[in-house]
Amino acid sequence: MTPIDTDAFLRDLHELRQIGAFHTGVHRPTYSAQDMESRRWLMDRLTACGLDASIDGIGNVFGRHKGPGPHVLVGSHIETQNEAGWLDGALGVVAGVALARAGLPVDVCAFADEEGHFEGGFLGSRSLIGDLAEDEIDRSRNRTDGSALRDALRAAGLADKPRMRLEPGRHKGFLEMHIEQGTQLEQAGLRIGVVTGIVAIWQWRLVVTGQQDHAGGTTMAERKDAGLTAVRLLAAIDAEFPRICGERSTWTTGRIVLEPGAPSIIPGQASVLFQFRDVSVAVLERMEASLRALVQEANRRERCTVELETVSKAIPALCDPAIMRALSTAADRIAPAAWQAMPSGAGHDAQNIARVMPAGMLFVPSIGGISHHWSENTSDDDLALGIQVLGEAARLYLGD
Repeated sequence: MTPIDTDAFLRDLHELRQIGAFHTGVHRPTYSAQDMESRRWLMDRLTACGLDASIDGIGNVFGRHKGPGPHVLVGSHIETQNEAGWLDGALGVVAGVALARAGLPVDVCAFADEEGHFEGGFLGSRSLIGDLAEDEIDRSRNRTDGSALRDALRAAGLADKPRMRLEPGRHKGFLEMHIEQGTQLEQAGLRIGVVTGIVAIWQWRLVVTGQQDHAGGTTMAERKDAGLTAVRLLAAIDAEFPRICGERSTWTTGRIVLEPGAPSIIPGQASVLFQFRDVSVAVLERMEASLRALVQEANRRERCTVELETVSKAIPALCDPAIMRALSTAADRIAPAAWQAMPSGAGHDAQNIARVMPAGMLFVPSIGGISHHWSENTSDDDLALGIQVLGEAARLYLGD
C-alpha cells in the first residue's frame, strides 16, 4: 500500500461538487442529468485507479478490484437531496476511490437513491443484496412529482441493463465514511467518530377523518376539524415521548396535508407523515406502543377519527466489532484523544449491506451540524484526517 494521497482525495471531492453545483452545495437528484453525469465521472475515476468500472440497471456504479483478496467493499451514494450539501454520500464514495488509488484491495460502490427520491428508499443497496423485487420497481414513484421509476430508468439509459448482485464470499466487510450530520463531534472538540450502530427509522401515516364544512357557517361547537385533531395529537405525542424514549431517540413530523386545503373550508381530512428513530428495538417498540395508545386516546376524546398506518419499519444495524476495533486502533494512532465512539442518528446504505457482511462506519464533523442543506460543510483538514484514519483501518482490518 502506498500512502493515501490526501491532495488527490480533496481534489476529487471539490471536482465532484461542481456537477450540479447549487450555491456552495449541490442539487443532484437521483437519475437527473446531473446525477448521471456524476456517475460517468465516477466511472472514469474508478478506471483510472485500475478498477473494472460498470453501472447496473438501478444505477449502482461499481468498481471491481482486479487482484486477489481478501477484499473490502467501500462506498456510499453520490446523488443528493434537493438543493443540498456537497459531502453527504459523496464523501464515502470518493473515500473508496482514495483507498483504491493507494493500492488497497477494495471494491468501490456508489449506491443509487440512498436519498429516497423514489418510493421504497435505498434502491441501490437493497438491489445489490437481493431485496428489491421487480414489482416494487414497477410501483415506485418519484416522491416529488409522482413520475414512475421505470420511466426515470429509461430516460437515464438504464432500462436495458441488468441489476448487479454482490458476489457471496468476495468481501471481508464494508466500510462507509460519512459526515456526522449532527453536532456531537464539534461540540466535544473531536474530529473522528467510530460508529457503533445505525438507527432504524419507523415511519407512520396518521389519517384523520372529520367533516369538510364552511368556515363561517359552521359553529365551533359543531365542527369536526381534522386539522385541529391532528395538531392536538402531535402535541400529545411530543409531550409523552420524552418520558419513554431513549437517550438519542428522535421523532419528526415530516409532512401534514389538509384536504381540501382552502382557507375558507374546514379540513375534512388530515394526512400526517411521522417517524421516529433509535438504535434499540426495545426503545422503538416502546415508542410504538405509546403512539398507539395516544391514537386510541384521541379516538376516545376527539370528534374526528384517527387511523394509524405503518409505512415502514427498518431494523437497526449494529456495527461489526472487528471493524470497530480496526477503526478505533487507527483513530488512536492518527488522531489520539480526538475521537469517540458514537451511534449514527441517520440511516445509511451500511445498514442494508450489514445484512450480508460485517459493516462499519467512520464519521467526520459537520460544521454547525448542518446537513441536507446547501451550506453543509466540513473543513479540508478534517476530511484529510478522516481519510487517513479510514485507510489505516482498512489496512488493519485486511491484515487481521
